[in-house]
Amino acid sequence: MMLKPLPREAALIVNAHSRKGQALFQEAKVKLEAAGVTLISAHPVVDPGTLSEVVKAAVSSGAPMVIIGGGDGSLSGTVDELVDKNCVFAMLPLGTANSFARTLGVPLNLDGAIDVIANGKRRRIDLGMIQGDYFVNAASIGLSPLIGDSIPHKLKRYLGRSGYLIWAVKCSINFRAFRLIIDDGTLERRLWVTEVRILNGAYHGGVELSHRADVDTGEIVIQAVVGRSRFDLACDWYAKFFKLRDRNARTEEFRGASFKLDTVPRHRISIDGEVLARTPVQVKVAQKAIEVAVPDTQPT
Repeated sequence: MMLKPLPREAALIVNAHSRKGQALFQEAKVKLEAAGVTLISAHPVVDPGTLSEVVKAAVSSGAPMVIIGGGDGSLSGTVDELVDKNCVFAMLPLGTANSFARTLGVPLNLDGAIDVIANGKRRRIDLGMIQGDYFVNAASIGLSPLIGDSIPHKLKRYLGRSGYLIWAVKCSINFRAFRLIIDDGTLERRLWVTEVRILNGAYHGGVELSHRADVDTGEIVIQAVVGRSRFDLACDWYAKFFKLRDRNARTEEFRGASFKLDTVPRHRISIDGEVLARTPVQVKVAQKAIEVAVPDTQPT
């Protein structure tokens, strides 16, 4: 079935609190209009807590496409408002890791992302769900929530991914392995882990973690860094960052439509960079939940 072309009208909503949002809002407005995209409305949102309300209002007003400018947290926090709606979800990746943009092949620079919005196509994709809350790309249990919940905003804003690395080293000093209980409805597994990744897409933290995870497979991938060694966790990130031959040697993956996850002790869960949940949780996939704007070279 041929999908309709991307709309030529849109609402632009930018998280002005994101790493690049405030500086690029006006430039994005001018370049979108110059590319042939008529902006029905444009909002620089200073308080990230109101982003979803602004998006909901734009969708309710009949905007055929909503363009979100911000990082993965901004995208994940607003995507609920577009599920099963006749509205295309487009993005300007203005965050630190921009994992969702990487998964969809959207360029990380402003001009490239605008070209996708103006000249790309629609793609219907899956979303992940944790306790009924939708997310776009990935969630994690372990060190990542500790980093995300405590990293100083200025460190993240000015140093980007390097700031995360510096803070990760600090947080890892007192970090300990934990027990994961994973149940797919037919089999329960218990194993020692240092990190658990819940993947709807291939990327997390700007790093490609799994070649088996994608946004149109109809499955969620649970990737566990097994064992009790913090050194092995660091080696796993290193191997995946540099795409070494043994990059999957320290992880075990589970694929399926739904899982129940629990940990001992209980752990917080970072969802696309924001700490929003705590174990135990039900994780599942929402198949073909939204339409997104992707490059014309991407599959539909």
